Amino acid sequence: MKKTYTMDMTEGPILKKMLVFSLPLMLSSMLQLMFNAADIMVVGKFSGDASLAGVGSCGPLIGLITNLFIGFSVGANVAVARYYGSGEREECNRAVHTAMLISFIGGLVLTVVGFFGAETFLILMKSPENVLPLSALYMRIYFLGMPVMMLYNFGSAILRAVGDTKRPLYYLFAAGIVNVILNLIFVIGFQMDVAGVALATIVSQAMSAVLVMIALSKEEEAIRLSLRNLRINRRHFLEMLRIGLPAGLQGTLFSLSNVVIQSGINRFGDLMVSASSAAGNLEGFIYQGMNAFYQSTVSFCSQNIGARKTERILPIIKCGIACVVVTGIVMSAVILIFSQQLLSLYSDTQEVIDAAKIRLIIVCVPYFILGMMDVMVGALRGIGYSVAPMVISLCGVCGVRLSWMYFVFLIPSLTKIEMIFYSYPISWFITFITQIICFSILWKRKRRQLEYDPTESTKAHAKV
Repeated sequence: MKKTYTMDMTEGPILKKMLVFSLPLMLSSMLQLMFNAADIMVVGKFSGDASLAGVGSCGPLIGLITNLFIGFSVGANVAVARYYGSGEREECNRAVHTAMLISFIGGLVLTVVGFFGAETFLILMKSPENVLPLSALYMRIYFLGMPVMMLYNFGSAILRAVGDTKRPLYYLFAAGIVNVILNLIFVIGFQMDVAGVALATIVSQAMSAVLVMIALSKEEEAIRLSLRNLRINRRHFLEMLRIGLPAGLQGTLFSLSNVVIQSGINRFGDLMVSASSAAGNLEGFIYQGMNAFYQSTVSFCSQNIGARKTERILPIIKCGIACVVVTGIVMSAVILIFSQQLLSLYSDTQEVIDAAKIRLIIVCVPYFILGMMDVMVGALRGIGYSVAPMVISLCGVCGVRLSWMYFVFLIPSLTKIEMIFYSYPISWFITFITQIICFSILWKRKRRQLEYDPTESTKAHAKV
């Protein structure tokens, strides 16, 4: 009998299934983050702090350019999960082929934009002069791998939609090992510096993309991928667009606010850029740990809306919030306790380590608030609303951070690196409270729609 990796999220205990779904996803996300962590660690140890800053400072800018298309994978996840939950297998399969073709086309667009615009973008964000050539080289090579990166992200989003988070973990584990080995070979053996770590990342991402596509080609009919059936179905494309475009715009504008913050950090020199890059990379592990429950909230809510199991939505949200609070507090505590040892993996310079600890203390302690905020966003997207959480998040997160940088931070007595970092927890708290209010209003509307229209569960209501 063929082993099944799918999960019915509409029946059974929510917390148990959410943990079974989220734990492999959490490990997968952390392995993906380790692609970048391995890059930073290797160049920091074997090529110096300038190379560390060159790779690390690219993170916000890469996110700014890629998040618009990555947001479409959220739309793919919601669409596939909803059709799968409602039992519409043919529509589910059309959505799969639409999503995978969009992912490849989007990857090609990103390659062109990132490759030719790398240096211009870095100059606009005031990258230090001694770091600029290294950052530009890293970005150009990195963006050559965008098509395979998009294929993996969309393919794994489809697998998550039907409850499969285990195989993406297996594939990333194999690719992660390849990435680390190639990092060491290219940087230490061939002395390729930042070019070596970028090339290693491309090869490992290509490997994970191929494995995901092979898995989809052997799946059950609902999500089976066939290259000859690749075409964009207009209705499914628009459905994914309604959910994915707001999610992508939100991610892009989030990254824009982070680019502004990175520009402020750049004013303090390459030592602080290196410190912030190392601390931010450690924080990323906490974020990915909590983000697994955001993604599970999206999938669980989508399947249950498709199956018209509205009574399960609020328990799903409560479980998601409880999980991110525990995950955020525990992981933050571990990183703070072992900050000296962890930061020493990125740099041997004590000044860099001491500066990084400042950011960790300010950001990590309240980090669980970010997880709660994301769970509410996931719930809204899962029940079919994507524009509303986007607008709230942009006002609450981007608006607060940009206002902070252009008004508070520019006050002479407050122009300190610590003041930049304080903008993070303040923006999370404001946005979380606003998302709760928004959900309470829109959930009442959604329930009335479901009671009035028996076909509502299979529609993509993402207009609000």
